[in-house]
Amino acid sequence: MANIKTPQDVLSMCRQHDVKAVDFRFTDFFGAWQHKTIPVSELNEDLFEDGTGFDGSSLRGWQAIHESDMLLLPQPETAFLDPFAERITLNLICNVHDPITADAYHRDPRYVARKAIGYLTSTGIADTAYIGAEAEFFVLDDARFECSPQESFYSIDSNEAPWNRGRLESPNLGHKLRRNEGYLPCPPKDQLFDLRNDIMQTLIDVGMLVECHHHEVGAAGQCEIDLKYDHLTRSADMMMIYKYIVKNVARRHGKTATFMPKPIANEFGSGMHTHLSLWKDGEPLFSGTEYAGLSDLALHAIGGILHHAAALLAFTNPTTNSYRRLVAGFEAPTHLAYGRRNRSAAIRIPMYSPNPKNKRIEFRCPDPSCNPYLAFSAILMAMIDGIANRMEPGDAVDDDLYSMTNEQLRHPGRPRFIGTFDAGRWPKTTPS
Repeated sequence: MANIKTPQDVLSMCRQHDVKAVDFRFTDFFGAWQHKTIPVSELNEDLFEDGTGFDGSSLRGWQAIHESDMLLLPQPETAFLDPFAERITLNLICNVHDPITADAYHRDPRYVARKAIGYLTSTGIADTAYIGAEAEFFVLDDARFECSPQESFYSIDSNEAPWNRGRLESPNLGHKLRRNEGYLPCPPKDQLFDLRNDIMQTLIDVGMLVECHHHEVGAAGQCEIDLKYDHLTRSADMMMIYKYIVKNVARRHGKTATFMPKPIANEFGSGMHTHLSLWKDGEPLFSGTEYAGLSDLALHAIGGILHHAAALLAFTNPTTNSYRRLVAGFEAPTHLAYGRRNRSAAIRIPMYSPNPKNKRIEFRCPDPSCNPYLAFSAILMAMIDGIANRMEPGDAVDDDLYSMTNEQLRHPGRPRFIGTFDAGRWPKTTPS
């Protein structure tokens, strides 16, 4: 995938792999992947310039019916072979354009991400925003739900779950995980090891860089697979490919994967911890001599995220279920605070490496139900505003926020509780 840069490269790839079909992928406003397929014989160089049409009025929140015609313009550098199609299929991620003006469509999430990077460059603050997102998910063995005039219910199950210790399995071998104790167990308790290996290899086969995979804390099948960071738009592309591969490999194993933030009460929810750093001219900008080895610029970026958190969460935590996850005691943030190594805070500064190139901040609020293009763009814009206006992040918190009393939290610059944003301005804004 890294060697594909031009339409000619894509056509050569089709010939090399005897591709039969070409699938055009794009992300709708709500973060779901949509697609349209053509026979490979219809793919030519002109199509990369002219695009292929679709009905924009049939997608939620997009075009009105009287202005429905839209274009998909495939991007050559995004090409990868579909690992699940029975006939050899090449996938291409597309930009969405208006066929009359030829302009990029303003509601295309990928265009929003490209505009955010363009704005960052125009400010002179930085020229690159690196994003590394860790999207957790649950793998379930059964998921049933209904909401109809005569009934309403949901029922999910996992072969690993503690509630199945007494289930008649003929035989039940007893290797069930205890509630909230699913972090890093070895097989046979970790029953999803081979499935995650399969997901990892599939990600690698399509050209993605995988750092690690492991079982997560949630006992009923929670998993995490970490991808290497990349620039903002590419990282959002990778998140869409990642979700596609996770769900389809799970289906191939006779299971179902969900990125729902909190599918099970009293179990750890699935976050999308988002690691962020800004660079300019190939040099990292977040490393310095201030708190936790950060630069002033990094601290102001944190100030911007905390200051704009009320608006940010509309993009990073867009579902009602998102707020079932943001509760105390489950490694999800409940207060808008920052601290080194502190997983109870909204922003953690990882302290694994002293290398300036590894210095970054981790925003722990987002969850994988979000649209990654919009979420990453919103976070970047908040950081830019914090830097431009030198927003101070307030006092760092190096203690467990879950165990702090209300009295301990009542001090100037105290962390705000997520979901009850008070009227006072915190952190303070210092004019530039």
